[in-house]
Amino acid sequence: MDKDRIRIEVWLYGPLARYAGEHSHGSYAQLHLEFPAGSTMQDLLDRLGLPGEEKGITFINGSLAALPGLDTDRQVVLHDGDRIGISHRRSMWPFQYRFGASVTEEVKETFRQREDRGIHHAYSIPEK
Repeated sequence: MDKDRIRIEVWLYGPLARYAGEHSHGSYAQLHLEFPAGSTMQDLLDRLGLPGEEKGITFINGSLAALPGLDTDRQVVLHDGDRIGISHRRSMWPFQYRFGASVTEEVKETFRQREDRGIHHAYSIPEK
């Protein structure tokens, strides 16, 4: 592999599988994609055409990276061999993963900064 390129594995769950086109298996899709080194999760979402309002729980290499309404993963830099799983916002609920799940530093820091430390039953997109 060229050092200026990375390959990642992407899993899309629930209705998000449709963003994989012919690679969709209905309820899930697996993609192997190549990007320039230094690419971010936002670059991945842009390439897939996946709108933020559909994106739910995201895992990067098994660590919780984002929840609905907490898009802490957008600027995460991807690395060669990363495995990303993205669920539709209605496919899984944050309380299933809150306790005991491995989380990225971005999620930890966001929860540290919140008055409620991220512990409540629902997340919503902030009003603009």
